[in-house]
Formats: sequence, structure tokens, C-alpha cells
Amino acid sequence: MAILTEQEAKTLLQKVLSYSKADECEVNIGSSDGGNIRYARNAVSTSGGITQSTLVVSSAYGKKLGVATINEFDDASLEKVVRRSEELAQLAPENPEYVSILGPQQYTAPSKTYVETTAAIDPKFRTDAVGDSLQISKDNNLIAAGFLENSAGYSAMMNSKGLFAYNTATNINFNLTLRTQDGKGSGYASKGYNDVSKLDVKSLTTVAAKKAAGSVDAKALEPGKYTVILEPTAAIVLLETMFFNMDGRSADEGRSFMSKAGGGTRLGEKLVDERVTIYSDPWNPDLPTSTWAGDGRPQEKITWVDKGVMKNLFYSRYWAQKQGVKAVPQPDAVIMEGGTQSLEELIKGTEKGILVTRLWYIREVDPQTVLQTGLTRDGTFYIENGQVKYPVKNFRFNESPIIMLNNIEALGVPERTVSGESGIHALIPPMKIRDFTFSSLSDAV
Repeated sequence: MAILTEQEAKTLLQKVLSYSKADECEVNIGSSDGGNIRYARNAVSTSGGITQSTLVVSSAYGKKLGVATINEFDDASLEKVVRRSEELAQLAPENPEYVSILGPQQYTAPSKTYVETTAAIDPKFRTDAVGDSLQISKDNNLIAAGFLENSAGYSAMMNSKGLFAYNTATNINFNLTLRTQDGKGSGYASKGYNDVSKLDVKSLTTVAAKKAAGSVDAKALEPGKYTVILEPTAAIVLLETMFFNMDGRSADEGRSFMSKAGGGTRLGEKLVDERVTIYSDPWNPDLPTSTWAGDGRPQEKITWVDKGVMKNLFYSRYWAQKQGVKAVPQPDAVIMEGGTQSLEELIKGTEKGILVTRLWYIREVDPQTVLQTGLTRDGTFYIENGQVKYPVKNFRFNESPIIMLNNIEALGVPERTVSGESGIHALIPPMKIRDFTFSSLSDAV
């Protein structure tokens, strides 16, 4: 199914709603068209295109809700999916936390989530980009594995109370791992953008190649507390664990780091270094996102942490109504302010420390402190007197992002990155952190 224009989507959704007999009905539709190339051992293993469309109908009778999904859009199928959602609603038990659908909302001007040049990517573009990456790998006698994918699509929603929302978006994502022939060295790179002109596959592959070649014959260091420089790819997987725990209900019910002993939340308290300001902004030119959330709530520019002070939490509509607060939705991306130094300048200003390319296999140890454990990977290096001296064996770490953000020595220039754990996009700086806890060594490369 092609990308529908705003008017075409509106017409289709109106038709679906015309079949509804429920007390309330909400319809979501979305479609995407894209392609991908996967490669391993310096050769393409799979490539192809994916086109998919989905229409979801939610029908409610009182507090009883039924949901049905379909990917056929002829009149008979559309009426059938509405009837099915209504049947399921009649059979469902009442949901005590059901909140009535929203009425019409005011959305400000859409952000630039759709870029024509990204939408125009074809198989030749993907082939040429991967060919360039593979050539760098072969020239450096390395073994590459990677994935390049792009998509263009739209999403829209309408309900029986008159709400309508529409958005288009494009994306391109690239990640690769380069290994030395003997398997002793590894390098990694990953980036994702709305605008393909910002993706430099050659540069990313060159950086990964340098790390792969440079991480051979790693030396073992004793576990302990070290000054570390976390590249954005590494920092995001810790930062996101804090961000995803900024849920109002969890805080109110005493289940998160934002819960105050004896009841209440820690909103208004300074919990991290004053250099930390975290916000979301759908209109940020370097990280544009949709101006509406999945349930139709408008997305706004919101400051979550202001100079170390916790300023906001996100809330479901049910919990916000129960608590008498604003129903702030969770944003689609996160932005953290930084400094003016490049990664190279952060390294140059470090007397002794460890450069971390990537953290992976992250697991939560304690939700009350957001303590996490995981491993370094794909290039870990010892820094001395402002220079990268030699590779070191990977570590297991035990660290809380709250503690980490209280131990900041310096922040670099924010860069767009994507989490290998959740896939969330972010604009965050490389971070120089003191007393980062490495608990044991790992023999993995």
C-alpha cells in the first residue's frame, strides 16, 4: 500500500468509523516501504524490500475494550474488522483503568521527520553503500558483518470523538562490526537518521576498522574504579535506563529511583550533576520526531532534567487523571546538552583512563537505584597522558546512571546515536566519568 496523503488517510479512516456501532471507536493506520541489505564474512547474505500496512480498530462499550487488526482495505474487510473488534469488546471483562478516548487535539506544525531523498533510496544506493563499506574492510584485511536498512511511511489515527492525527517519516539505519582475521580485534559503528545525507558509511567503517585493528592483543587490567570516556554509543544504553524509569506511576507507587522514602516523588530534587540537562523536542532539527503520541496526545518540548534537578515525569492518561496531574506522554527520543569538546579533546585531557566504544548485554540489578550490569565490547582502550596507549580486555561493569551522572568530569559535543538495546534515537554527548565501576574481566572480544 502506497503512502497515503493526509486527505486520503482521513477519507479511509472516516469510512472505517462509519461502520462502528460501539460507544467509542478509534482507528489507527500505518504503512511503510523500505529495503535492507545484510552482510557477513565480507559478503552479502540477504537483501530485499519490505512493504507493510496495518489497520487497528479499537471498540469500547463502557469500560470493555476489544481490538482487531487487518491488512486488507476493501469495504467488506473494513466492516469485518470493525465487527470483530466489537465482538471482542462484548466478550471482554471491564477494565477498571480504561479512560475514554480523546476529543480533537491541537497539534502545532509537523516536524521534519520525512525527507524526500531518504524516501527515494533504491537498491543501487544500498548496494553502493555496502560495497564501499566492504571495500574498506577488505583493504584492511578485516571481516565485516553489518546491516543497512531504510524506510518511508506514514501513520494516522482518527476516533469517534473527532480526533485526527497524521505524520510521515523516513529513516535510514546502519550498523556494522569488523573483526580481525584471527578474531582478536573488534570494532563497531552504528548510526541512524531521518536524512540520508547525514549518513557517512565510509567514515563510520573507517573508524570501526581502526578500532578493530587497534584492539588486537588486549592487555588485562585489574577490575576497579576508573575514569572512563564513554562514546555516545556506550553512554546511551545507561542513560536510557534512567529515562525509561521516569514513569510517574512507578514513582508514586515506590518502585523507582524517583520514589521518595515514605511516599511521594523526588520531583524538584537535584539528583545529578548541574551540568546535566535532558529534554525532548519534536522539532529539534537534528532529531525530529512525531508531534503526537500513539494515543493522540500532543508531544511538546519538555525538560525532564534541568541543571541536575528532576523536573518532569511521564504519565499514562489513567494515572494522570487519578493523581490530578498533566498527562505527559513519553517522548520518542531524548536529548542531553553537552559541552564544546570533541571526543579527541576529551581523550587529550585525560591523564589516565579507559575509552569505551560500546556497552552491551545490559541487565537491571536494582530498580530503586537503577543499578545496571553489562559488558564492554568492540574496542576498549587504555588512555595515558592524553593518548590511547593500548587495547585492554573487556570488563563487566556495575554502575547506576544516577551515580554516573554525579561523577561527570567533562561532556563533549552531543552526537546523534541509536541504542543497540532498545533502538531509541538520542542526541547525547561523549562523557568523561570518574570512578566508573568495573567488577570483573571478560575474555570476550
